[in-house]
Amino acid sequence: MNKVICTLLLSGLLAGFYSCNNSVHKPEYRGLIADNGMVVSAHPEASEVGKRILENGGTAMDAACAVEFALSVVYPAAGNIGGGGFWIVRTADGDLAALDFREKAPDAAYRNMYLDDDEEVIRGSSTSTILASGIPGTVAGMAKGMEKFGTLPWADLLNPAIELAEKGFPLTASQARSLNGLKRSLITRNTWRTSFIRETLWQANDTLRQPELAETLKRIRDNGRDGFYKGETARLIVEQMEELDGLITIEDLAAYEAQWREPVVGNYNGYEFVSMPPPSSGGIALGQLFNIVAEYPLAEYGFHSIEAIHLMAEAERRVYADRAEWLGDDDYFDVPRKELLSPKYLKDRAGEIDMNKATNSEEVSAMQMIPEESEETTHYSIVDQWGNAVAATTTLNGGYGNRIMVKGAGFLLNNEMDDFSIKPGFPNVYGLIGGDANAIQAGKRMLSSMTPTIVNKDNELFMVVGSPGGSTIITSVFQTILNVVDFNMGMQEAVDASRFHHQCFPDQISVETDGLDSLTIVNLEAMGHKIKPRGKIGRVDAILVLDDGKLEAGADKRGDDAAKGH
Repeated sequence: MNKVICTLLLSGLLAGFYSCNNSVHKPEYRGLIADNGMVVSAHPEASEVGKRILENGGTAMDAACAVEFALSVVYPAAGNIGGGGFWIVRTADGDLAALDFREKAPDAAYRNMYLDDDEEVIRGSSTSTILASGIPGTVAGMAKGMEKFGTLPWADLLNPAIELAEKGFPLTASQARSLNGLKRSLITRNTWRTSFIRETLWQANDTLRQPELAETLKRIRDNGRDGFYKGETARLIVEQMEELDGLITIEDLAAYEAQWREPVVGNYNGYEFVSMPPPSSGGIALGQLFNIVAEYPLAEYGFHSIEAIHLMAEAERRVYADRAEWLGDDDYFDVPRKELLSPKYLKDRAGEIDMNKATNSEEVSAMQMIPEESEETTHYSIVDQWGNAVAATTTLNGGYGNRIMVKGAGFLLNNEMDDFSIKPGFPNVYGLIGGDANAIQAGKRMLSSMTPTIVNKDNELFMVVGSPGGSTIITSVFQTILNVVDFNMGMQEAVDASRFHHQCFPDQISVETDGLDSLTIVNLEAMGHKIKPRGKIGRVDAILVLDDGKLEAGADKRGDDAAKGH
């Protein structure tokens, strides 16, 4: 017993010392610095495409569209034309916009479509079959974005991706390993030999060519939105659906529309954050997190101090409880945005936190209404020479979606239907639970954790940030922003810093391996927290505007992410 007490006292003293040192922390190192523009994405080839668009006079929005199509070629695990996502845009004049090109449920979808006659979930039906696919939104989103913001010819934005698909590009070592591990599922789920399969194992620097995808991209180049949602590509999608008993029809494709929405805007300690509204949970969750921790001296606690980790985990626990109960597609469910972001409600939430012990998640309830009152996603951040900025997060949901490639069209389908609450209380692939707000309904968009975010300071652009990572997206973005604004890190340093995550259920703090020292873990466990080591959390790609106006990139070293500037 005395040994335990001594250990706790020593670790407490060390944590206090660590906290004090971090409260005066200065950036230790910087990422790539650029004078005029910056692109940070999940793959160096895609970042290079975006950089060339900026150098040729394109805006951040032009570059974002080109990067999106390039990622569909060079980053098939999550880059896509068969999925969907979100853009947050800030113009050089300070105007804000949120573009929703999230997938939708087909017209034939219904609430209990993944349950058997005993109302039990049919395992794998919402993740590994053709029924897992929602109506893709990416191409419609890019067309919608360029209608409003495009300055370069549409063909100029598609041609780099077409060239990459036709001529091929060198695989990274991690991509080669990934495709080799995927071989069995690609063979069993497809009735044709996809471009990702070959007799021998893939090796780093092998060239991957995708001729069918190149032809699909050419149809989009030549016919715009209709090159995907009508004509030959639409026919190929529907043929694939009919062959495997899927639900998406010609009518579903023709009717799909991307939507402009009002972003979630809030403040934290003098910084304005702009993020995505429903059907993303990201913006509201981020707003709740910032408001809760603002009630405490987080900066004084210090980076990864016991107090900071405890406070942030307790805030995350409560926010994810609200997410499960109240967030869904605002077009189909009346999301109580005002109430969830109410200062009084969040002050009360903060007051529930006991700084000396962990809360049992079973005791954390979601907000009670008062009358009248999917780890494989990808993010890219872009800033141009004029100060326009785009934060974009897109996904197929699981790695390579449902791993079914549209025969003759060369792109993978998403498994986003798993992001619906397929049965109240039943966790999705990321362990997230949900209820009626996110139940399956024809035409509805499934709830997302994607959190593309722009941060302003003194009415000027300050940061562009986002991450993949399924349920960990929100907490990755939250912690990265705090690393800069509260813990005085540079952008690359903030991105590289180890992360942790709490989502209420399971009742544990997930921590990157070697992310916390053993004494900190001992203290947190003594407070009642369960600590669960795990692999990498998120892959943040971000840009910070420095005091001299230059741009610093943060390209996450957890992946092949790369920054390109000019």
